Amino acid sequence: QVQLVESGGGLVHTGGSLRLSCAASGRTFERYTMGWFRQAPGKERELAAAVSASGETWYHRDFAKGRATISRDNAKDMVYLQMNSLKPEDTAVYYCAADTAESIVTISPRDYEYWGRGTQVTVSS
Repeated sequence: QVQLVESGGGLVHTGGSLRLSCAASGRTFERYTMGWFRQAPGKERELAAAVSASGETWYHRDFAKGRATISRDNAKDMVYLQMNSLKPEDTAVYYCAADTAESIVTISPRDYEYWGRGTQVTVSS
């Protein structure tokens, strides 16, 4: 069983930054692929960024060009998402998720067995 708890969401103005944190419980955290998903009202949940056990990263095209950085600290069982230059369209609930079956980056929400409750990110214009 893996428990995930997100923190760090909030209200920011356009152009601002936020750092989301996810605390994970699990004996073999370092083997998991970890993802940050987001879901805006009326839209499907989508992968924003992911990091594999080996440190390979993947970003949604909206987070390309350095606008976001996902990282993990295996010593602390933590995963982070640093988001910069935030836009109103980034407004969503952000969920931390764990894929314990794969050590490579996976994209589909169906691949992730464990989910946190989410943290709200609101970007005002």
